Amino acid sequence: MAEKQFDLTVIGAGPGGYVAAIRAAQLGMKVGLVERDKLGGICLNWGCIPSKALLKSAELYQTFKKAEEFGFSYKDLKFDFPKIIKRSRDVADRVSKGVEYLMKKNKIEVIPGTARLVSKNAIEVSKDGKTTDTIKTKFTIIATGGRSRTIPGVTIDRKKVITSTEAMTLPELPKSLLVIGGGAIGIEFAYFYNSFGTKVTVVEMLPSILPKEDKEITKLLESSLKKQGVEILTNAKVESVGVASDVALRISTKEGAKELKGELALMAVGVQGNVENLGLESLGVKVDRGAIIVDKFGKTSVEGIYAIGDVSGAPWLAHAASHQGIVAAEHMAGKTVHGFDRTNIPSCTYCQPQVASVGMTEEAAVAAGYKVKVGRFPFRPLGKAMATGETEGSVKLVFDERYGELLGAHIIGSEATELIAELGLARALESTNVEIHRTMHAHPTLSEAIMEAAGDAFGEAIQI
Repeated sequence: MAEKQFDLTVIGAGPGGYVAAIRAAQLGMKVGLVERDKLGGICLNWGCIPSKALLKSAELYQTFKKAEEFGFSYKDLKFDFPKIIKRSRDVADRVSKGVEYLMKKNKIEVIPGTARLVSKNAIEVSKDGKTTDTIKTKFTIIATGGRSRTIPGVTIDRKKVITSTEAMTLPELPKSLLVIGGGAIGIEFAYFYNSFGTKVTVVEMLPSILPKEDKEITKLLESSLKKQGVEILTNAKVESVGVASDVALRISTKEGAKELKGELALMAVGVQGNVENLGLESLGVKVDRGAIIVDKFGKTSVEGIYAIGDVSGAPWLAHAASHQGIVAAEHMAGKTVHGFDRTNIPSCTYCQPQVASVGMTEEAAVAAGYKVKVGRFPFRPLGKAMATGETEGSVKLVFDERYGELLGAHIIGSEATELIAELGLARALESTNVEIHRTMHAHPTLSEAIMEAAGDAFGEAIQI
C-alpha cells in the first residue's frame, strides 16, 4: 500500500476535476487526481463530447436531404448507424487521451481507484475492495459528478429503460423511442433519433420543453421539432412504466389518462450528485437533497474541503464545473477571486435548430421588478442565413429600460451555441444596448442579428 502526500487532492477527473487540478498545478501546488474510470469523466466519455459527434451526424444527414437546393444530386442516400456510433466513441477516446497528456504535462499524479475521505486531511483509495493508497492532503476538491435521476417507482434496467449512456451506444436504430423528460439531454436525443427515422415521443411534466429557457424561444423550438416529426406531450406526468416486449407509459394529462408504447424509453428527468460512500457524513460535510452545499468559492462546511460541478447541484453543466474548479483552486492558493457567478452561466441545447441563452428570461426580469425593453431579430432577412440556407432562427435580447443594461439573451437557430459567447461577455462587462448595437459586426454573418436585436429594443433596427 502506497502512502502519498499532496497540497491538493482532487477526487474525480471530469471537466471540473481535471481543470481544477491543472489550475492548481499552474499555481505551484503538488496535485494528485483520483479517478475510478477514464479521465474526462462522464462529459468527455459519455456526455458532452460523444453526444455532439452524434448530433453532427444527424445534422449532416438532414443537410444531405436538402442537397438539391444547393445544386447537388445523389442516388439512394443511406446511413450506417453502427459507424455513426463508432465515430462518436472514437472522438471521445481521442479527447480522453488529450486529458492524459495534460496530466503529464502539468506533473499531476493520477491515482486509479475509488476515494473515501477518512478525515479532512486524509483519503483512502481502493480498487476491487482493497485499499491501494493512503493520501495526506492539505486541500481536497470533491468533483465526483452525477448520474441520471429516475422517477419514483421506475427502475432503469439499461436495456428497455435506458439513460443517455446507453442511448449513445445502441447497437441498432430503435423503431420507436419514448423520451421521459424534456431538458437539453432529452431534446438532443429526441432530435438525433428522429433525424434517422425513429418515431420519437417526448413526455414532459411541465408546460414546456426546456423549462428553464425563455417561453417564446421554447415555443419556436417545439414548433420546429413537431414539423420534423417529433411528438411532444407537455403537462404530462408519467404515472407508471411497464416493461415487456415494449415499454408502456401510463401518463396523466389535462385531457385525461393515456398510454404510450415504444421499443425503448429514455430517462432524462435530470441529474443527482454522486455523494454516496465518500465519508461526508462522518466529517460533517453538509449535503442537501443529493448536493453538497458550497459557497461561491466552492468551500463546503468543512475547512479545506471544496466541492465543484454536478456533485454541488444545479446547473449540472460541464463549463460551470470547469469554472468552479478554477475558482476553487485559485481561492485555496490565496489569490483574490471574484467567486462563481451563477447569474451569467450560458445554457446550450445542441439540437437543430440550436437553443442558447444567458442571464434572465423576460419573465424572470419582469418578476424581479425590472421595466424591460425587448429586442428581437429573425435570421430570415440576414444575407448569411439566406446564403447558407439557415434562415430558421431568431435573437431575443432583454434590456433594463432605465439604463439599457443587458439582462438576458436568448437565441434559437444555426450556431446559437457559438453566438451566445458574445452576449455572455457583454453581460460580464455590463454592456448596454447602445454598446452592443454600435459595435461593428462583420457582414455577412449570423451575429448581425445580435446587433439588430439590440437596435430593435429601442427602435433603431435597420434591416427590418
